[in-house]
Amino acid sequence: MSIDSPVSARGLFIVFEGGDGAGKSTQVQRTKAWLEARGANVLTTREPGGTQISEELRALVLEHGHGEVDARTEALMYAAARAAHVQQVIIPALESGTHVICDRFVDSSLAYQGVGRGLGIEAVAAINNFATGGLVPDATVLLDISAADGRARRIAATGGVEESDRLESEPDEFHERIRSAFHDLASRAPQRYLVIDAAQGVEALQQQIIGHLAGLL
Repeated sequence: MSIDSPVSARGLFIVFEGGDGAGKSTQVQRTKAWLEARGANVLTTREPGGTQISEELRALVLEHGHGEVDARTEALMYAAARAAHVQQVIIPALESGTHVICDRFVDSSLAYQGVGRGLGIEAVAAINNFATGGLVPDATVLLDISAADGRARRIAATGGVEESDRLESEPDEFHERIRSAFHDLASRAPQRYLVIDAAQGVEALQQQIIGHLAGLL
């Protein structure tokens, strides 16, 4: 973390990343329950979202029906939502000693807008570094899943009806580029990343996650 106060006095910032349908939401909640069972204070949140303005921006950037959203505008909307989220929610919680578990963070923008939209990782990293003040997760859990498997899971979760937002509705080729981008990001920061095959069962995934996080507590 690029924050001045001692790390020992702060909560852990844990982020879950991965393709759509990887099971991030389930593991976020299970990890929260595990930490709370150890007596910790835990806040779960998501991106884009987490504050009123961030949730409004989430709707604009993800829901259909708001007109065309070009790649640069999309990247800036995510960064704006993230700036509010970090300043109003994440940093205050961490400074109070609360562990924060977030469903997606900066690396999603690097993958989706930097690589998927072709804006370049460096350009997207620069605007997000400004938006977050340089905040970096203590641990990033990447749930790895193929585009086809992720789509199948999303359809199964909605009773066989595909209900996709703007990014989910992109073709599998787009989502495979995102998957490759996440692997590249993980290879650049192996000390921060835990990469897991999301095709495993829920319990098997959780055991690997808590085994990793236990070493950070």
